[in-house]
Amino acid sequence: MNPLEFIHDLQLSDIPASAVHQARRCLLDIAGVAASGRKTHLSRIVHDFAFRQMGSTEKTARLLFDGRRVSPAGAAYAGASTIDAFDAHDGHALTKGHAGVAVLPAILAFADAEGLFATDHFSSGDLLTAIVVGYEIATRAGIALHATAHDYHTSGAWNALACAALGARFLKLDQMQTRHAIGTAEYHGPRSQMMRCIEHPTMLKDGSGWGAFAGVSAAYLARDGFTGAPAITMDGKDTENVWSDLGSRWRIEEQYFKLYPVCRWAQPAIEAAATLLETSLVMPADIESVEVSTFAHAVSLGTALPQTTEEAQYALGFPLAVYLLHRSINATHIDKDGLGDEAVASMLKRIRLKEDPAISALFPAQRFARVCIQTKSGHVHQSELVTAKGDPDCPLSDAALIAKFNRYTTHLETDRARSIADFAMVSGEASKPANIYAHLVLEA
Repeated sequence: MNPLEFIHDLQLSDIPASAVHQARRCLLDIAGVAASGRKTHLSRIVHDFAFRQMGSTEKTARLLFDGRRVSPAGAAYAGASTIDAFDAHDGHALTKGHAGVAVLPAILAFADAEGLFATDHFSSGDLLTAIVVGYEIATRAGIALHATAHDYHTSGAWNALACAALGARFLKLDQMQTRHAIGTAEYHGPRSQMMRCIEHPTMLKDGSGWGAFAGVSAAYLARDGFTGAPAITMDGKDTENVWSDLGSRWRIEEQYFKLYPVCRWAQPAIEAAATLLETSLVMPADIESVEVSTFAHAVSLGTALPQTTEEAQYALGFPLAVYLLHRSINATHIDKDGLGDEAVASMLKRIRLKEDPAISALFPAQRFARVCIQTKSGHVHQSELVTAKGDPDCPLSDAALIAKFNRYTTHLETDRARSIADFAMVSGEASKPANIYAHLVLEA
């Protein structure tokens, strides 16, 4: 299907049931991550910034888990930044990044600013269709940009295009305006250096906040006559194959889901350690040393003791040490109190990382790790090559995703969290998103 037709004409009835169900899973997962992300220092900063700098406009949208009104671009920026702040959101292997982090905040911002939540004309089916549109455009834009650019850029560089496309759909732009919106989003999207943030972790994260801001702004600019076409990742000859199966292959079904709030590259090693702990009965006090063999990008995450939440999330040694000690990784382990855990620091000193060229050759389509634990008694326990749970070929069940959502929303009132989960997973197509949106914008 032609991308412009897909953006404007796709209906729920055009989407396979499996892809619609995946959209529900993505909605649930992103909502839970946003709830936990709202508790971070990063989220507090960007919400206050959006309120101060982007708060006085003709049309406004509410900040997630906050309720204050800002511009739709500001709401999308703060929402995407908040989700990025808690690195547990879904992603796609070939994009080496994340679509939903910007897609859902953009959808909610447009729908709120344009008054759709106050009407009877925006249903659960409309929301799910928009989610599918966003994921399909974002994922293909990411694949196309990685195929044509020499740098490894952050997700904001390409999920900006999806936010602009969603704006075109919500604002009912014509085809030429849509081309200008997407071209503007591509041009202004943050082509920022992902490896810089991995090597020097800060609150810059994956650039998705500014990608959402650029994409939402681009749609409103195009409506007012601003020109910016073409988007070369969508209109270029060398990316035609990326878009040729739009409407027949559903990339949303290829998204992975994370069990832990840290970089996806670290999670195969954590999963390998989990399999060893289950089978070997090794206790933390028994561990003499741990060797991780994995791909080069994962090794680059390193074994330094983190000083900030961001450093903890872009690490391999630290979350692995946490898991070896606690058999879990949650928000408390990566906040300021968890960073001072002396037992984790001691375990971290026993972990060594090394690149396996054979594993690196499989990246990014496949991401493996092998863990070898040597005990103080001299016994050696080595795992098989392991990938992370939650990949399309090793998916998390609905029950596992709901359990994850429940872990990340313990600070919300029980009825409120249940209402969000029920809307995401079991609501009828005609039910009104306004009911769930009220729960998403109350202060957390």
